[in-house]
Amino acid sequence: MIWAFVFALLGACSWAEGTNAGLKGRVTQKGLEYGQQFGLEVVKSLLKKEHVPDLNGSYNIPLIGDVGYSVSRIQIQELQLNESVTSFSEGTGVRLVVSNARIHLSGVWRVKVLFVPDSGTFDLSVSDLSLSTELGVSRDDGGRPQVWSANCRSSVGRLDVKFHNGASWLYNLFTGALQAPLRYEVNRQLCPELGKGISNLERVLKTMQVSAQIDPFAAIDYSLVNKPVIAREHGDIDLKGEFYGVGKHTESPFSPTPFLLPDEGDHMLLLGLSEFSANSAAFVYFTAGALRKNFRDDMIPKRSPIRLNTGSMGLFLPELKKLYPNMPMELHLSARKQPLLTCLPDSLALALFGAAEAFVVLPNATLASAFLLDLDASLAGQLQLDSAKVGGSVALTNFSMSVVRSHVGSVQVKTLETLLKLALRMVALPMVNKKLKEGFPLPSVYNLSLVNPHVKINQGFVLVATDVQYQA
Repeated sequence: MIWAFVFALLGACSWAEGTNAGLKGRVTQKGLEYGQQFGLEVVKSLLKKEHVPDLNGSYNIPLIGDVGYSVSRIQIQELQLNESVTSFSEGTGVRLVVSNARIHLSGVWRVKVLFVPDSGTFDLSVSDLSLSTELGVSRDDGGRPQVWSANCRSSVGRLDVKFHNGASWLYNLFTGALQAPLRYEVNRQLCPELGKGISNLERVLKTMQVSAQIDPFAAIDYSLVNKPVIAREHGDIDLKGEFYGVGKHTESPFSPTPFLLPDEGDHMLLLGLSEFSANSAAFVYFTAGALRKNFRDDMIPKRSPIRLNTGSMGLFLPELKKLYPNMPMELHLSARKQPLLTCLPDSLALALFGAAEAFVVLPNATLASAFLLDLDASLAGQLQLDSAKVGGSVALTNFSMSVVRSHVGSVQVKTLETLLKLALRMVALPMVNKKLKEGFPLPSVYNLSLVNPHVKINQGFVLVATDVQYQA
């Protein structure tokens, strides 16, 4: 799964023509080199658990004649890949070059000499092994990554074998004659076996999910939107990054605008998160009716200067206290339009369009509508990111309200607006900022964690530049 993640990141360059992306990612040469380090360790671990395919054949030994052999249960005991280089192969994918590798294998041998069978175990050492191959990447019609093996070449320099059990003392006298056929068989199967491994990965990728449900309301589509292209210094992905409603895929009224990731190789990964993705999420929650909440007085912070009862609210609606003296109230808040996020240089701007309807709770527990207000607010935000969590801060930049209707006489709008601004700045926003300062934990993806991440807000998108660390 690690390599599925790495190869999936080697996708469409941000400058390639095609559908605009909501999310972008880039693997730099630094990231590729780190992927090589932990990737080879994963490969070593997996190979030691796998059995190499059986070898069968015959060879001629002077004075003895033709000897039929079968070599089975071949298992890698040691693998040294000390000299390996991974680089981007422009227009294709990733190139891997391994030289001076060493492999130590063990297994079971069986031979038949003059119709007499014999068997035992063996140790096989392969040195001066060289391998070069390219891993191509593409995209299928469903937005899933595709991979294939190309231009594979291998060579085996030296092969030493030692037999045990049976008539090993005899066969060890002729190991020199075995070197050439065994070296040929090992070399012949290296690239095909590598191709089989890539084919297995391709089958896994064909079943890869390209969308995920976030909660009962929303899911996200993270399919590839462009055919992959690999540049000389990096590989980029373009993902759709659009949220949609669960059970009803309604197209968002927004369209992603093009944006470019900066040319910098100091970090392993660059991630670009567009305002389109955030606004498509807001559209989903708004159309699902999820952006609404009802409040009672016991839910209002004790420090708030405004209480949800007719005594407190009557200060702004004198008629309210006369009609409903000393009675509790409820406040129903909802979004009348979807929130709108705008990414500006070094700042986030969030526009909220709400409606607040106040009700009097009658003695029989029914609700009587008192008044309906439109509330508009503008917030400025900052993001903070570390290896474990994401947080930030918000500040109120503008707030206004207007009366839609009132069943309890005129509303002193300016006075109420001033007090609501005070309540937001003195009570609500400090509570929100306290939670944002604590932050929210980042999910772990394929056991990768962020190292020294940096976040920068640009026009239209947020850029995260980071190194990563793999933890098995």
